[in-house]
Amino acid sequence: MKKFCIAGPIDPARHYFIPHRLQTVKIFTLIDDQEYFVLNAPRQSGKTTAIDELAQSLNRNGKYTALYINVEAAQAARDNIKDALITIISIIAREIDRQLHQPHDISQLLLHMIESKPISLDLLTKALAFFAEASNKPLVLFIDEIDALIGDSLLSVLRQIRAGFKDRPKAFPHSICLVGLRDVRDYRVWSKEQGIYVSTSSPFNIKAESLTIANFSHEQVRALYRQHTDETGQLFTEDALEHAFYLTQGQPWLVNALAYQAAFRDVVDRTIPINKEIIERSKRHLILRRDTHIDSLIDKLNEERVIPIMDAIISSESPFEAFKMDDVQYLRDLGLIAPDSFAIANPIYMEIIPRELTRTTQERIRLDDLSYKNSDGTINFITVMKEFTQFYRENAGAWLGDFSYRDAGPHLLLMAYLQRIINGGGDARREYAVDRKRIDLLVQWKNQRIVIELKILRDKDSRAKGIAQIAQYCELTATHEAHLVLFDRDVGKPANERISHSIETIDSLKIQVWTL
Repeated sequence: MKKFCIAGPIDPARHYFIPHRLQTVKIFTLIDDQEYFVLNAPRQSGKTTAIDELAQSLNRNGKYTALYINVEAAQAARDNIKDALITIISIIAREIDRQLHQPHDISQLLLHMIESKPISLDLLTKALAFFAEASNKPLVLFIDEIDALIGDSLLSVLRQIRAGFKDRPKAFPHSICLVGLRDVRDYRVWSKEQGIYVSTSSPFNIKAESLTIANFSHEQVRALYRQHTDETGQLFTEDALEHAFYLTQGQPWLVNALAYQAAFRDVVDRTIPINKEIIERSKRHLILRRDTHIDSLIDKLNEERVIPIMDAIISSESPFEAFKMDDVQYLRDLGLIAPDSFAIANPIYMEIIPRELTRTTQERIRLDDLSYKNSDGTINFITVMKEFTQFYRENAGAWLGDFSYRDAGPHLLLMAYLQRIINGGGDARREYAVDRKRIDLLVQWKNQRIVIELKILRDKDSRAKGIAQIAQYCELTATHEAHLVLFDRDVGKPANERISHSIETIDSLKIQVWTL
């Protein structure tokens, strides 16, 4: 039985698979024009599978000799250029034997090069020149995980490729594609030899174009899930398909992982269709499991280029025009924010990111279930907010002082507190309304729906705007319990002057207003 792939490259014989996701017309044009180019996309978005499929297609067509290599193993060499070159050339030799029907002595002669002493620092240029000259067709080389290389090793590889560029196509690869997580312009490399950070745009100024792989479209998600139905007979209902696409926005790993959790862990009885409720439950399991994909995502949140932009998005403080476009694009390349807006990439990431940024804080929060629950099991949210007010008063100063996300700190602290309350029994949908400078939370607990709006208290109009906005959001979501939380960031004010609670009524809607 085939399954949804949640680890490593896809094997079409074992996994459900959506082929042909590359911009093949553009790539074929770049190859025909003897160009060197970059393909970058976030982790587990299908790069390796797509490129391997493309290389095989080129070899079948017979016009080119195409080779795919993955150079991640050379990362262990770090700044030791000679060790990195030996590793890369041995990978090329091995992959020639595995992928190509070339004369056997090509790989053997490449191996002989790295066995010779001393090892020259231009060994990669010589090896690729020899390979291109020995090949009976123009050589196309795909180098995957190029940005896994470190420091001077990466700089050396890029410079050696540039050095041979002028000799293509007879005495150097006809076309080379660098495949990685980021565009080559974002390889900010520390050169141990020079003692400075080096931008790799200069060592690789021969790049013709940067391409990426788009997320799955709505129809591709439908086609992927239909393969499971065809294989097993188990249906995904229409509302399940819609909800899966909404939650993932087509991010390939999330699309596969969500369906795997639903169909191979949560509901293994193939007579039971996968509906929206099952997808939602699978989402919660996925978030709590913290798979490798999610861990690698979280790791990026501590990078100095990432923190200011994510801080602004979470706090809804600054539009993307306030940041360098290269930095915004860097977060898009990482898959953290959407390709066409200044927003977190998808609703699953919207929930994961604040959870992870406050994980340690959540574990420190101790709550008494009985203090905030009514006798019928519903949440008494006024009690929640009163207790949080006291918690904020006692802890915010110390916690926010050490926290990298300064603007978003108060918002994240409240989200951490709420997460402890609803964990396992409810859900919080987060909407970061950057353009309206607020965050909307829709908390669902059993049959209870509570709207919470978080907003920075900037001036005397902030309260009135917040009340109007939350009333509009309650009408939109058909919710009748509303709380507006205004964070007063004037640290010069005494706590007694900042903290207040009042009630505003618009039509029949009572809005609890909390100033902290």
